[in-house]
Amino acid sequence: MLDIQKIRADFPILSEKVNGKPLVYFDNGATSQKPQIVIDAIATYYQEINANIHRGVHTLSQLATDAYEISRVKIQHHINAKFSHEVLFTSGTTHGINLVTNGFASILKPGDEVVVSSLEHHSNIVPWQMLCEKTGATLKVIPMNENGELIMEAFDALLSEKTKVVTVNHISNALGIINPIKYMIEKAHAVGAAVLIDGAQAVPHLKPDVQDLDCDFYAFSGHKMCGPTGTGILYGKEEWLNKLPPYQGGGEMIKEVTFEKTTYADLPHKFEAGTPNIAGGIVLGTAVDYLNNIGFDNIQKQEEALLEHATKRLLEIEGLKIYGTGKNKASVVSFNIDGIHPYDIGSIIDKLGIAVRTGHHCAQPIMNFFCIPGTIRASFSFYNTIEEIDVMVEAVKKAKTMLS
Repeated sequence: MLDIQKIRADFPILSEKVNGKPLVYFDNGATSQKPQIVIDAIATYYQEINANIHRGVHTLSQLATDAYEISRVKIQHHINAKFSHEVLFTSGTTHGINLVTNGFASILKPGDEVVVSSLEHHSNIVPWQMLCEKTGATLKVIPMNENGELIMEAFDALLSEKTKVVTVNHISNALGIINPIKYMIEKAHAVGAAVLIDGAQAVPHLKPDVQDLDCDFYAFSGHKMCGPTGTGILYGKEEWLNKLPPYQGGGEMIKEVTFEKTTYADLPHKFEAGTPNIAGGIVLGTAVDYLNNIGFDNIQKQEEALLEHATKRLLEIEGLKIYGTGKNKASVVSFNIDGIHPYDIGSIIDKLGIAVRTGHHCAQPIMNFFCIPGTIRASFSFYNTIEEIDVMVEAVKKAKTMLS
């Protein structure tokens, strides 16, 4: 079992007080907290090897370049990519998805179909809508059931020779539902479609094996897995990355430039125009090391215990409804109390030091399905405790009494 108190000591912010109360941080789905080793690594970069990368012959540039590329290899091994050049540094999941949709603008044509799910974050809906408007392709949507699960029979029926892309999240940010992506990837490939997985909510909880999944693209953010904000990864199969045109033009992504013609750099630099977030890329590798040292088996056991306890305790509250009750879930509980707006609950328990997220969680189609304005979302990480959940439950009870 994890020594939770020892782990909590790694995170300076967890000892803070908010509104005079000990912080209970249950907004991990929005961003995770950062361990001291990650915070220190950012300072170390700027203090010791700050320089631009891939361009200079001087020592600092070479040290920074080596550290950046070592981080790329760490992430390659972490997600089990076949080649390090299949790992692209981005500013986050949204950047990665937009990179792919931009590339498919030169591939899709009228009559083609893109399949998304009704569980998607807006960042995995809007770019595909924009792509379909640009190309004349059609957007198809996989429906969900009352448990918050995608209906696989409907997914199967949507697939045809017209399907060119299937895109779905690994784990729903709003409900915590874990989607059967391996099945979906296999089915999509059977009709010749490419598959992009939005892994933003998955990577804090598990290690995706992109070769085992056989996905064509897998996008995720660093800041949700103890890394810095403004960092992310897009994994893409080599053959697909070679097929797609560059996303942005500028420095680094070129091989030769003349006014008559420009040729592009090899992977991964073809998609990494300009000076990147060098410190962030390096330190994302530090965060990955930190999580692997804890062990994802240990992380999952701790978070399963938190989810089970939170679900049981919250359902003790009369009038409370949990959204997303499927069998396979990550450590997220999304709920409402009859007759009370989620914002009001969130505001009151914030005064008691408890950080949860309220609203539609950038997933308005889910809220429209349930005919609600939003939910209260408590999202847990391995550094949270059973005792913190009990504090939250008592605070929700108090808020309910005040608002009833």
